[in-house]
Amino acid sequence: LIPTGVHARRHGHHKRYDITTPLDLVAANPAGPVAASITAKLEAAFKPDVLDVVNESASHNVPRGSESHFKVVLVAHAFASVPLLERHRLVNEALADELKGPVHALSIVAKTPAQWAKASGAVPPSPPCLGGSKA
Repeated sequence: LIPTGVHARRHGHHKRYDITTPLDLVAANPAGPVAASITAKLEAAFKPDVLDVVNESASHNVPRGSESHFKVVLVAHAFASVPLLERHRLVNEALADELKGPVHALSIVAKTPAQWAKASGAVPPSPPCLGGSKA
């Protein structure tokens, strides 16, 4: 598990939490247009309590500055009573345009607020990319 530091910020009537990501990923991949699009679409579709969009492209064999490999951590009340596989399908549907084009790989962590609290905000590492990584 990747330990995460969580910082609260107020956004409207609810708290939104940002997850601290490994500094090397953040430095190598500042938020670009694909990350911004992913964030906007997930915010609109799920009204999440927690949303973190991490560009993991720097750890893969892609050109510097690419936006092709992402991890999304999404915690929303909308996932209550929704099986895990269906949560992933809902996220994939919301990001259909990105998955047809620039996004090659998407790792999804989709939890209810109760599941997030029980996990203490711990996020598992993304699975290895079958297209090759820089390991």
